[in-house]
Amino acid sequence: MGGTDVTDGWDWRRGGETPAPARPPGAGAPPVGPPTMPGADRTPLASPGSGPAPGWPASPVGPTPGWPASPVGPASPVGPASYGAQAAGGPNSADASAWWSDALADPWRDPAAPTAVVVPGVVAPGAEPEPVTDPDAPGRPTLRHLLLIPVITALLAGTLGGALGYAFAVRGGAGAAILGGAPAEVPALAQRKPESLAGVAERVLPSVVTVRVSSLGGTSEGSGFVATADGHVITNDHVVAGGTGKASVVFNDGSTAPATIVGQDAESDIAVIKVSRPGLRPVEFGDSDALAVGDPVLAIGSPLSLANTVTAGIVSALDRTMQAGEPGGPVRYYAAIQTDAAVNHGNSGGPLVDGAGRVVGVNSTIKSLVAEGQEAGNIGLAFAIPINQAKRVTQDIIGTGKARRTVIGARADGPTGVVGGGLRLAEVEPSGPADGAGLKVGDVILKINGRPMTEPTDLTALVRKYAPGSVVTVEYRRGSARQNTSVTLAADAK
Repeated sequence: MGGTDVTDGWDWRRGGETPAPARPPGAGAPPVGPPTMPGADRTPLASPGSGPAPGWPASPVGPTPGWPASPVGPASPVGPASYGAQAAGGPNSADASAWWSDALADPWRDPAAPTAVVVPGVVAPGAEPEPVTDPDAPGRPTLRHLLLIPVITALLAGTLGGALGYAFAVRGGAGAAILGGAPAEVPALAQRKPESLAGVAERVLPSVVTVRVSSLGGTSEGSGFVATADGHVITNDHVVAGGTGKASVVFNDGSTAPATIVGQDAESDIAVIKVSRPGLRPVEFGDSDALAVGDPVLAIGSPLSLANTVTAGIVSALDRTMQAGEPGGPVRYYAAIQTDAAVNHGNSGGPLVDGAGRVVGVNSTIKSLVAEGQEAGNIGLAFAIPINQAKRVTQDIIGTGKARRTVIGARADGPTGVVGGGLRLAEVEPSGPADGAGLKVGDVILKINGRPMTEPTDLTALVRKYAPGSVVTVEYRRGSARQNTSVTLAADAK
């Protein structure tokens, strides 16, 4: 490395032979060294540090007069095992020439072999070698390392704490996931106060039953409610009509009891059955005459055999006159309570309850947009018999086995067709309630207790709303004069 191949004075760098420089006069023999001159004897060299070999002349050291100084610097730093310059610290190392090689002192070396001289690189004065860091040596901790230590410690502590907490929770039986947030105050609407709809339904449901009646065509099913503590149950006449007399009721807890039919009134569509069971809770009755349009109501029953169904609505109208009945059967008249609570087949005979949990009507019929022969469904037009009328009929049936019908003692033949409306009387029974109040055939009945008369069914249905002996105000027109009279209603002689 960095040396010159020297063989017999031939300089390969310049491509030709370079003659040796002339010796000064009296200089003596040429020096023995690596650049062997042509014709010179090859003298064996002594091994470094061993002194002159016996029989061999010592090799001269140091600069030879008449020869140029060696271009090579101080002795090569390579140790004794190197085939380079003589090792430092050996014998005569201070005077050794860089041209000399310890390889020449190898006693086993072929003297005829060429000699390679290794010239070390020149280090510029004042230039320090680049320091080399041992990667395996322990280094000084940096700020980053100092910050990582507490972070890792905190993570390990948190993980350990969580694991211990989970283990304790599982051991204590609290391993299940906790759903939802912390308990909060229950909203007012969810507290189910007694006057709330939920509170009302809870209070009334134990008194509502499902009524089943066997007939030749199968089993008729409807609803009903307990009216007395000794087991009288109110339902619709059309629920028990055509039955064989065998009936049963299903209570809201699923228990059943046999029942017998006490009596029924086809024209008012009220029937009474009786069950024998202790601990019955009768409903609380309200006043249907005190209702107002818009009052909240609940319909409770078993629509389509779905027992204990509760639906909510309002009072849509009052004194809605109804004329209902099956073909070939009796015609039923009543001034109904109209509601938009959902009512379907099976609700018949169930209670219509006001906001205080009092029964104000008996669900009876619905209006529906269906073709002939199709089954009707709820469209928000349901009708209930006023409870004041149903109570009166029930008391008559329980007391006498049949119900009285309230009459006015007159018959109307249809609307007048004139401005102002009204019903023209076609017949007035002698000594009847109308006759006793001074009404005559041809008079036009305009209103009864302020309720306008437009159809003949209005007169019949509205009169039956009141109990026999009730006094009603009749507004009528005779000729061009409008007059008022008081009529005391009576019971039918049947």
